[in-house]
Amino acid sequence: MTRYTAKEIRGLVRADRVHRDLYEDPGIFELEMERIFGRVWVYVGHVSQVPEAGDYLCTRIGRQPVVLSRHDDGEVHVLYNRCAHRGVKVVNEESGRARKFMCMYHGWTYDANGDLDFATQLEGYPSRLDPVEFGMGRVARVETWRGFVFAKLSDGGPGLAEYLGANRQVLDDLALSAPDGEVELAGGVHRYMYRGNWKFQVDNLSDMYHPAYSHESSSRRDSGEQFARRKGDKGGIRFFEGRGRIKSLDPLGVSALPNGHSWQGGLPAIENTSDVHKRYVCLLEARHGAGKTRQILTKTRHNVIFYPNMAMQELNPHVRVIRPVACDLTEIFVYPIRLKGAPEEMFRDQIRMINGTHSASSMVQTDDVEAFARAQEGLLTRGNEWLLLARRGPEETDPDTGRVRSIGTSELAMRNHYGAWVEHMCRAA
Repeated sequence: MTRYTAKEIRGLVRADRVHRDLYEDPGIFELEMERIFGRVWVYVGHVSQVPEAGDYLCTRIGRQPVVLSRHDDGEVHVLYNRCAHRGVKVVNEESGRARKFMCMYHGWTYDANGDLDFATQLEGYPSRLDPVEFGMGRVARVETWRGFVFAKLSDGGPGLAEYLGANRQVLDDLALSAPDGEVELAGGVHRYMYRGNWKFQVDNLSDMYHPAYSHESSSRRDSGEQFARRKGDKGGIRFFEGRGRIKSLDPLGVSALPNGHSWQGGLPAIENTSDVHKRYVCLLEARHGAGKTRQILTKTRHNVIFYPNMAMQELNPHVRVIRPVACDLTEIFVYPIRLKGAPEEMFRDQIRMINGTHSASSMVQTDDVEAFARAQEGLLTRGNEWLLLARRGPEETDPDTGRVRSIGTSELAMRNHYGAWVEHMCRAA
């Protein structure tokens, strides 16, 4: 599959840099599909996307098509999207509801848990067809945390709770911020592709160094360098303190966690005076009390990476799913997060902001996508075959969680991603 041995793979990642082949080599990409997306916990969807029996969502784990579905017994399953007869993809619509899944080729039908329901013209077969053996096939392991569904194609390794580690608290805190104690993915999806490697998006979400430069034209308001936040927020974030200086983001910090996960520190607290926000605060206080509500509203994380394929953002809450297609082609899905029980106007304002920051014609994400495409093209050169990830700052380690924290513009989290990448790529099956 690839010319690289484990020793050679380790040689592609150094303490302060990574080799261009991680992004440009099709053989490396194929190995990632096998050893990362084929072996670790991968985000698949949210239970709110399949609320009723028969509901389904088609997605992929790496490049393998799968179906997230809810069975008649209420259980959520992740199925291989493949007919057991001749291998035809069974479910073709992206989402919907179906009493049964039927293959268009020979009419074999399956239950929402993947079991074979009916095979046409059974008299032609020598014996009874076992419904599980000749079903669509279920992914080896499926677990949820706060409604977020993760799946694993292999049996071995840690459970989801251990794999997520301290990142579980991110999902716990998100649920606490909903007046009803739950969230859902609603409001549709932004979906787009870019001509670049999937790891560019993972790295970008841990990078506080780039916004002042990549997003300079988007972040200016009037004559100042600010980023206007949600409706009712006062002020914004100053990116520049002088030519080439962005120290205002350093105090926010960046954290690296085991298994490649990471997060950025929470954005500075800014007073929100809108009536809808005041109603939201009252709803939280009714559930948690004033003191706990103040704690909930004090955000300690912004961009959060659930390695390898999922991210969340606090500024305009959404789930971002990273789907690798080829070594130089990636598909992105952006799903808004609704806080159940919060005022509906609050969610509509959130949708408007996501449209302005993360749609195909937005003011922010388009800057990043352009950078990814230029990086993929730039890496075709061989004058310098390494990418530098050497930016550092003071580091603190939490011995209980393994979390390492540094300044906001440190490239610590990216080095952490590639540390996990090496271990996944070199681990025996």
